Amino acid sequence: MYQSSRGTRLIKLAISVLSISNLFFIGSLKAEDILYIGAIPDQNPEHLNRLYGVLSSELSEQLNVQVRYKPVTNYAAAVTAFRTGDLDLVWFGALTGVQARLQTKGSKVIAQRDIDEKFHSVFIANKKSSIQKINNINDLTTLKGKRFTFGSESSTSGRLMPQYFLSNASLQLQDFKGSRPGFSGSHDATLMLVQSGSYEAGALSEKVWKRNLERGRVDPSKVFVIWKTPSYHNYHWLAQGNLDKKFKEGFTKDLTNVFLSFNEKSKKQKQILELFSAKKFIISKNENYNQIEKVGREIGKIK
Repeated sequence: MYQSSRGTRLIKLAISVLSISNLFFIGSLKAEDILYIGAIPDQNPEHLNRLYGVLSSELSEQLNVQVRYKPVTNYAAAVTAFRTGDLDLVWFGALTGVQARLQTKGSKVIAQRDIDEKFHSVFIANKKSSIQKINNINDLTTLKGKRFTFGSESSTSGRLMPQYFLSNASLQLQDFKGSRPGFSGSHDATLMLVQSGSYEAGALSEKVWKRNLERGRVDPSKVFVIWKTPSYHNYHWLAQGNLDKKFKEGFTKDLTNVFLSFNEKSKKQKQILELFSAKKFIISKNENYNQIEKVGREIGKIK
């Protein structure tokens, strides 16, 4: 009995020592030992914190490195943090991804969601605005003189591509009421502003619209979709070009493969995919965003 009790105490002591050692190890990690990830703040902070908290945990487990999520205040801050090396891996919209990649030598698009190959924006309107459903891109001119809002100024699906299609219909920004549109800051905010009547119409990500619709945050008696855009490439993961040097040879490939392997059989991975509104991640490349770069240069968002 004495030996058994003594053995138990020794085991507990050993566990305590290991726990203290692990805490010391984690606390003593240097910045170069940590994979810092970030994302454009295109949705409400609660959703983003939940998503990237779960994702950081899964990446850390799969890659055997410490992963930390660093939130940023706006789209431009995400681009700056990537350019300066404060973020190693960022979930960008197409426009901000192109901006960041062009400013960061060696950076590489590694993956996108299955839905990002053919992404859409939707134009929505308040039902009291008298705006009708649009069947042809040229009918976007019916928005002339209306109170209209985009999302963030640097949003692909909330500004860049909607503005591109508006210009194809010969509607310029100065044609909106007050000679300028609004910029809500995010897709969720655009929806709420149009639904409340603060703006008569706006543009946002189709996926965000559908998610809010499913969760009961859309009041169909107040707001509805008037037009869905043609498809384009959108969101993607952009990785720094020095990850193999920072961690180990082949790390970027391992990182890419982790995303590609996400599936719904794993409870945690299923949750991640659901929070990303996707069924899976697929391989992507820089060249997929040539159209976005072209449009960005046309409207002056890329120089």
